[in-house]
Amino acid sequence: MSNPLFQQLQGNVPMNPMMQQLMNFRKTFTGNPQQAVQNMISSGRISQEQVNQLAQQANDLYRQLKNFM
Repeated sequence: MSNPLFQQLQGNVPMNPMMQQLMNFRKTFTGNPQQAVQNMISSGRISQEQVNQLAQQANDLYRQLKNFM
C-alpha cells in the first residue's frame, strides 16, 4: 500500500485543502524567498524570533515527511 501523502503529491488522490493551498502558493510565488522574509522582518511584520520558531517547525515537519517517503 502506498503512502497517502505520496499519492496526493503524485496526483493520484484529491488533495486536502491545506495541501492544495500550499501547492498553489508554490506555483504562484515569484522572487527570492529569503529576501521576502528579510523584508517582512525589516518592516516589522514579523520578528526574527518568529522566523526562527517557524524555521524550526518547518525543519521538524520536513524530517517527519522524509521518514514517510
